[in-house]
Amino acid sequence: MKEKILGYCKENNILLDVFLLDAFSEIGEFNDIKILLKKVKNNLQKRFLTKDLILKNKEMIKRLVKDLSFGKTERFASFLNKIDVVEKKKGIESVKEASTGSVKIMSSFVKPGKAIDVKKFVTHFKNRYSELSEVIQESGNLENIMSIGKISSQSQGVSVIGMVADKKVTKNKNIILEIEDFSGRINVLINHYKKELVEEAENICLDAVVGIKGKSGDNVIFADKILLPDLKLDEKKNSEVEELALFIGDLHYGSKKFMKESFSNFIDYLNGKHENTPEVEKIKYLFVVGDLVTGLGNYPNQENDLLVKTLEGQFRDVANFFKKIRNNIQIIVIPGNHDCVRLMEPQPLFNEKYASPLYELKNIVVAENPANIKIGETGTFEGFDVLCYHGFSYPYYANFIPKLISADSMNSPENIMKYLLENRHLAPSHASNQYYPMEQDPLLIRKAPDIFVSGHTHKSAIAYKDNILLVSVSTWEGLTPYQVKLGNRPDHAKVPIVNLKTREVKLLDFEVDEGNDVYKEEFK
Repeated sequence: MKEKILGYCKENNILLDVFLLDAFSEIGEFNDIKILLKKVKNNLQKRFLTKDLILKNKEMIKRLVKDLSFGKTERFASFLNKIDVVEKKKGIESVKEASTGSVKIMSSFVKPGKAIDVKKFVTHFKNRYSELSEVIQESGNLENIMSIGKISSQSQGVSVIGMVADKKVTKNKNIILEIEDFSGRINVLINHYKKELVEEAENICLDAVVGIKGKSGDNVIFADKILLPDLKLDEKKNSEVEELALFIGDLHYGSKKFMKESFSNFIDYLNGKHENTPEVEKIKYLFVVGDLVTGLGNYPNQENDLLVKTLEGQFRDVANFFKKIRNNIQIIVIPGNHDCVRLMEPQPLFNEKYASPLYELKNIVVAENPANIKIGETGTFEGFDVLCYHGFSYPYYANFIPKLISADSMNSPENIMKYLLENRHLAPSHASNQYYPMEQDPLLIRKAPDIFVSGHTHKSAIAYKDNILLVSVSTWEGLTPYQVKLGNRPDHAKVPIVNLKTREVKLLDFEVDEGNDVYKEEFK
């Protein structure tokens, strides 16, 4: 049995330590072993599976076993007994889940305390550095890695991993990064004649964790290579059954510019009232990534743009729209910055004081922002991991990162999404959002999602990065004077639809001319 396991591992680029080889061999049934190994690798996003790694993720492994065995866990008893050692993790519980049908919430955040002090920020960044440093080390692209404090002034080849504390350009057009680890700080010099390396360095943000390969000098490293903790997915998954998922957001209900006719047109489509749309019967999931309502006091003089002037009224009416959708479609919703939850991320669930009508709908799954959602899981298919983030940090990167500025990224948000995946973080720079410091950073992307969906920019986009499907949603609010002032060019009522079996993606258009975009002339 062990030879079979090792052969399968070799074919699938998996490494097992002796402890796990023994543990898996005790399962006995080779097909069960293969399925479980694949599930463990895909969920942990690691090719080298060790005893410590499995123990740290004990509860998740138990869930995978339970799903695989359909409750008959006795044939896995020896395997489970070996891993049933570790204490429950603190912070984010990797297997904290609430399920409704084929939808599971795979992330849950510790409720923040009242006090925030410097120590919490220090712990937050130390732990973030440790996690991302481990990712860069495991990539195998750096040799002779050492801590900054041990680098000598003698010229020698070195590799270090550090968090970017400062960045500046010299009068000679060289770039100097100041990076730090637990042992100290050092300057990294990127010579101006290394054009590609300079371009990479220009686009590094403060607080990013980077790997540096180069030669040491007197309190300096002359860089030859820069590495990021880039996030990639080995392959695209395909569901065993044909199900469709749709993605929307930024409804801004309550605004005078809310596109009621267009949204009603969309609901009619979901309910099969459009001709020649047989695919609607296969629609199983509708993701709504924040800003369900337009809220109150989000920008100067917003009261002039409001049709519904109370939060209770806004949530009541938007819930009534969702209530019209046939109840065999699972609606997954997260909050955004307009939904009157705290702006600090992670954002909690909608406040039941105002949003109780949402919670009364049986086919709505309410999650936090950001949220990791699993859909379409069966006993033989692990399902799709969907990373949902409203996108409040996006304007910062669009306005401060050179390559994102040149790409006009507020109007092409897929570029921002790719950039954040390269950094494995939804807001890597301290200045890009308001956040609550936690022991385990909830904005760090620990696992490559199958689908990454966001909103906030009001721009529709569909793209891929290393097999990860990127979806940015349009808005259902007509162009406002405030958006014109900011130079926004929003898309309206466009809905991406993904076939989870074929992986075909289409963009549907439900926009109805409602005569409320009087400001479009500004862009002609």
